[in-house]
Amino acid sequence: MTIVILSRGSCGLSRCTGRYLMSMAVADLLVIIFCVILSYLGSLHFPISFLNHYHVCSLNRITNAAVVDSSVWLTVAFTFDRFVAVCCPKWKVQYCTERTAARVILTICTVSYLRNIPRYFTYEPDYPYAPFRGCRLRNVCSKSVWAVYMWSSTVLTPIIPYVSILLLNALTVRHILVASRVRKALRGRGLNGKDGDPEMENRRRSTILLFAISGNFIILWIARVVDFVFQEILLGMSRNAILTHVGDMLMYLSSCTNTCVYTLTQAKFREKMRHMINHPILLCLKFLRD
Repeated sequence: MTIVILSRGSCGLSRCTGRYLMSMAVADLLVIIFCVILSYLGSLHFPISFLNHYHVCSLNRITNAAVVDSSVWLTVAFTFDRFVAVCCPKWKVQYCTERTAARVILTICTVSYLRNIPRYFTYEPDYPYAPFRGCRLRNVCSKSVWAVYMWSSTVLTPIIPYVSILLLNALTVRHILVASRVRKALRGRGLNGKDGDPEMENRRRSTILLFAISGNFIILWIARVVDFVFQEILLGMSRNAILTHVGDMLMYLSSCTNTCVYTLTQAKFREKMRHMINHPILLCLKFLRD
């Protein structure tokens, strides 16, 4: 039989998947802290602060780009993990393990930070002799090798991840539809069967989680992709300010909504979150009682 019928639990939400979800939650939380709170809101409400000083600002740009890259590529890694679990049962035994997940997560985070270190040198003081030196993007970035570096960074995040997630989701959906039809035929239920099928229910939960996360990424990152394709590839290096701001807003919103997705779909994640919130409160109460 050419079509492989997935065994029980093959699409389940394993501990390997839990590692990806927790790492994605941490990455999205860092995006909210560094990109939204410290960079955007901090510079908006406190324009003269140490966060906007030249050296701190340059380091902050590295961190912002690195946490966004980590969040995006961890979403790709999670999508690929679900693709292997659903479509490649032979690879699943070797790939879908906690050790492999830990290695993939560590590699993604390390490469994300190392790849963005050159960003420090793409900024310069806005007023070199002023008492407070802010930072701005160097004008040379549009006329030298730095332009290639910045352009390639946008290709790596989010163009390649965007296309990869679309392709992996399409292949996963195709495999699920084919395998589901074969399974229904073998069980003799037909499309109108009403008896429960644990494997189908397990597969349904896994698919919902996959599309909730990757679908959220696809929808909310589309403005950034359109901005890059039409303005930097088709129409030159000029950028539309409104489209850029909308793309940034939706990009950061993606990190916020992902946290809601993890909370709604993962019981273990909800348990860990409750423990993280309750633990300092319990310590304070114990300290007061003592």
